Formats: sequence, structure tokens, C-alpha cells
Amino acid sequence: MNKNTDSIASADVQATDTLLSVKDVSVHFGGIVALDGVSFDIPSGQIVGLIGPNGAGKTTLFNCISRLYDVNGGDILFRGQSILKSPVHQMSSIGIGRTFQNLALFTNLTVLDNIMIGGHSKGKSDYLSNALHLPWIKREERELRREALEILRFMELENTALQRIGDLPFGVQKRLEIARALLSHPKLLLMDEPAGGLNHNELSLLVNTIRRIRDEFGTTVLLVEHHMGLVMEVSEKVVALSFGRKLAEGPPSAIQQHPDVIEAYLGTGKK
Repeated sequence: MNKNTDSIASADVQATDTLLSVKDVSVHFGGIVALDGVSFDIPSGQIVGLIGPNGAGKTTLFNCISRLYDVNGGDILFRGQSILKSPVHQMSSIGIGRTFQNLALFTNLTVLDNIMIGGHSKGKSDYLSNALHLPWIKREERELRREALEILRFMELENTALQRIGDLPFGVQKRLEIARALLSHPKLLLMDEPAGGLNHNELSLLVNTIRRIRDEFGTTVLLVEHHMGLVMEVSEKVVALSFGRKLAEGPPSAIQQHPDVIEAYLGTGKK
């Protein structure tokens, strides 16, 4: 390999090392400033926690990254390209998946049907092809079913495949929403309050699941979470927000001791 090729390869590695860049993002709702110049980067393969008191702007930022909200200023780059002009329905196809704080599952459908819905964005079928029952449509559906069953095995929930979602415990439903998001093979998985409503045993299982998602799928994870124990245990980097601004960014040990973060959470007076 010549020097020019070496330089190109090196540049490619550097360009792809940062998966997501939030650059000076601001969002206003009328006279309310929800985000005020927030910036941070997420390297590929990292688990990052996004924390802050209620009203800090965490969900607003999530909604900007998943294109549910527009931004008033700044930019969001995914794999080096701005996503601000991409419609929300393209997020899955470009590699961004998401779970929601309030479950977005179809409770009257089976588990397998719910999981398969998560993969249809990657398919090539259209209304006419489905109506004509073309042979390749059937092959695509079989492959989607196979992948859905593999995801269920990964989540250790294959025995629920034919059960109705609405008949399963809340903790299982939370895991199944993660499974559905994984079927689109996201490069970045946004997890919105994944620990909400879980008991102690389910929390331990969630920590293990998030790490396995990163290690076995190669998926980068950004999670919004109020459960500080989980965030500090599973995250390699934590970004703290308060009143729409970034307070601090760094490893969990540093964030736990950061005076501005302590002030935001505990309201301790500064003397």
C-alpha cells in the first residue's frame, strides 16, 4: 500500500470513529428554550448515558436525533452526514433505532408479529408486490421471520414468540421493544428510560442486555435514564444536561463528583 492509500485509509478510520455528533443544537418552543447550544460526540461502539433533572432537555434531544423534532440551530451528524433534512421514516434505514419510554407495541398481535414489524423498514416490498404475492416477497418474509426468531433467542424470549404481547408482564414487554428495535440492525440505538418500571432482577438483566447489544451486535447505545445506578454501571461516558444546557461530559466517576451535576440534582447551595 502506497503512502497516498495509507493516508486515505487513516482518514477513513478517523472519519468513522465518531458515529454521532451533536453540534451546538438549540431548540425553542415559543419563548421556551428547550436546548441551548448542546454539543457532544459519541464514538462508535460506546455506551453513553444522557442524564439530567426533569425538564433538562433529554427527551427533546432524543426527539431531535430521531427527527421527531426540528432544531432551531446547530446540526446533528450521523456517520459524518447531517440528518436534519432526513424525514423520520428514514431513520431506521440509515441506521438509527429507538425504544420509547411509553411502550409502542401492538398489544393484540403476537410477539413474533411485533418483532417482525421492526424489520419491515429494511425490506424492499411495496403495496403492489404484496398484493400480487410475488415469490421474492415470500422469501423476504421468511428471512424476516428467521431473523426475528434469532433476536428473540438473543433476548432469551424465544418461548414467547406465539404469545399475545398484551398477555405478558411489563418487564418482558420492555425487553421485547428492545428486540423489535434490534431487528432493523441499528448502528445507533436510542434507549428512552429502559429501566422505568423494572424490578431489581430485571434491572440486572437490562445491564447485561445493553452490554451484549454493544458487544455482540456492534451497536452504539445512547440511553436517557433517571436510574443513576444503571447509568453509572453500564455507561462509558455520561453527558449531563440541565435547563437545556450541557453541564458536564465525561466518565461516570467524574460526573458523579462534578459540582454542577450535584447542584442540579440535589440543589445544594453554593457558599
